[in-house]
Amino acid sequence: MILYSVLSAEQVWEGAIQAPPSSREVVVQGILMQVEPLDEGRGRVIRLLNCPLNRYLDSGLAPGAIIDLRQ
Repeated sequence: MILYSVLSAEQVWEGAIQAPPSSREVVVQGILMQVEPLDEGRGRVIRLLNCPLNRYLDSGLAPGAIIDLRQ
């Protein structure tokens, strides 16, 4: 791929390569999910890995939702 730009290559690719956030798999309310740990026993849902189909419609388990991991 060739990219023609008036900007330097450093400016074009700045921030393009970032390390993925740390994540772990946990079971909360009987649902296996991948979460990004936050502070004090809370986590942000990244994705649901194994659950009944109707739980995908639960807005409390949607990606980006903050859940309590101490349950």
